[in-house]
Amino acid sequence: MQRRRFLQALIALGFLPDTSRVASATLDDIYRFPSFGNASILHFTDCHAQLTPVYYREPDNESLRALKGNQFSLLAGLDFLDFFGITPNNVQAHAFTSLNFVEAAEQYGKMGGFSYLATLVKQMRAERGEENTVLLDGGDSWQGSATALWTQGQDMVGASNLLAVDAMTGHWEFTYGERQVKENLAQFQGEFLGQNVTLTEEAAFRAGIEQGPVFKPYVIKQLAKARIAVIGQAFPYTPIANPRYLMPDWQFGIQEQKLQQQIDEIRDGKVADAVVLLSHNGLAVDLKLAARVSGLDVILGGHTHHALPRPITVSNARGKTLVTNAGSHGKFLAVLDLVIKAGSVRDFRYRLVPVFSNFLAADQQMAAYIKQVRAPYLQQLSEPLAQTERLLYRRDSFGGPFDQLILLALQQATGCQIVLSPGFRWGSSLLPGDCITVEDVFNHTAITYPETYQTTLTGGQLKALLEDVGDNLFNPDPYYQQGGDMVRVSGMHYRCHPTRKHGERISEMRLDSGELIESSKHYSVAGWATTQQQSKGLPVWSVVIDYLRQHSGEKFSPAYQSVAVTP
Repeated sequence: MQRRRFLQALIALGFLPDTSRVASATLDDIYRFPSFGNASILHFTDCHAQLTPVYYREPDNESLRALKGNQFSLLAGLDFLDFFGITPNNVQAHAFTSLNFVEAAEQYGKMGGFSYLATLVKQMRAERGEENTVLLDGGDSWQGSATALWTQGQDMVGASNLLAVDAMTGHWEFTYGERQVKENLAQFQGEFLGQNVTLTEEAAFRAGIEQGPVFKPYVIKQLAKARIAVIGQAFPYTPIANPRYLMPDWQFGIQEQKLQQQIDEIRDGKVADAVVLLSHNGLAVDLKLAARVSGLDVILGGHTHHALPRPITVSNARGKTLVTNAGSHGKFLAVLDLVIKAGSVRDFRYRLVPVFSNFLAADQQMAAYIKQVRAPYLQQLSEPLAQTERLLYRRDSFGGPFDQLILLALQQATGCQIVLSPGFRWGSSLLPGDCITVEDVFNHTAITYPETYQTTLTGGQLKALLEDVGDNLFNPDPYYQQGGDMVRVSGMHYRCHPTRKHGERISEMRLDSGELIESSKHYSVAGWATTQQQSKGLPVWSVVIDYLRQHSGEKFSPAYQSVAVTP
């Protein structure tokens, strides 16, 4: 990175004064901040198997701006900066928002990457003392890349062990199936926690055992000067959001009452000085849960990919709970420093630290591991397919241009009138002029149920489908929100009214020709990633890769304009 740009970044983050003395700065200065207290928790989440640095554009949610006063989880862009008191047009604003994304990304470079995350983790541990620090992974670590898919998550288990993760919980991890999860956990050197995952009644009956927990509900981490209880909360809607057939013997849920019992057990037994929930609920669910459950000092959250520069304080019956979310794709490391005295938390300092690969030296041990684990696949992954003329990204409430690329490929391959694609929030971004590679395609499609499908649906069934996904996004009760974004569509367009009740949010459904979609009329529909019975179609990545190869001489500039939003 150019020296001028680096110094500007230091000043923008507030670690250095804007004076002539800046010239003496070193690369470490951007990440040096005083340790505090006598115990520290390091937390990352939702890295989605991105071992190497990526661009990842945060959402802008401009079409939902009128709702942002009512739903904190929709804050984005300038509204986000205003709420957290962040100055626009600097490196911190770039890390947390989509504002001026292309220009800022070109200036500051990619983010994340486990070799850079490892450097930062080791630095924080060294400054605070290994004996005073615990490292937690909020889940969605084993899925999201080609190498994770092809190794069934084992490349990420190895990286986590090298990073020395103390405990984790899960979501997409479960989509490898029960047997593979158990095989991976046999190699994982930390603790896998899930107080809300139990055997189904039928599975317990077959095994002739009581209907008990599948994973350890919590662990007590004994540090030099404090005891920290870490309770695991796996994604409660896993068998709904993902195929039930992949984990038929396990049942999930929020399990409020059971969680309260776990907390009371820890508090009443005085076996810990601080109690934290390592959660994969999603931000909205965590905020509601924090108000209904007492005794938690902090919820370290994930799933919805929110990056919160500071915790949100939530009051409940017996005190207050801090709620945090630590972003995604390896972009951030959360550092929570605690003052613990007389068996309780007395004070804290929190910082969500951006992981800029241009500002950190790579950890050589982790870099060597990543090189080794990727080597057998590197030639295949790096195959160039096409070039993009515009920014390609996925993350936004109603659609993104990479989703549109997937839809175009499916529409050409199937000839269906309407094409659907799930509103996943994971998937790296590409800058204008970037080459689209095989790896880029897998970064948006690498799941264990990738098969495409073709079917026929009536207009009424299509509306019901869109209404259900819309309710998942906009239901006023957070416990009915499962995370993710709106299903992406091609071949049709519609209007969405987020503030209306279920059944009334979707209107003006029309084919791209302008023809009104009729409730009783049948339409040919294609899609992928069905959570019902497994499809027999081609994997979606094959469809997209073939499409790009056929158009390799073209430059892609897909746009997404299928939804009009009326608050």
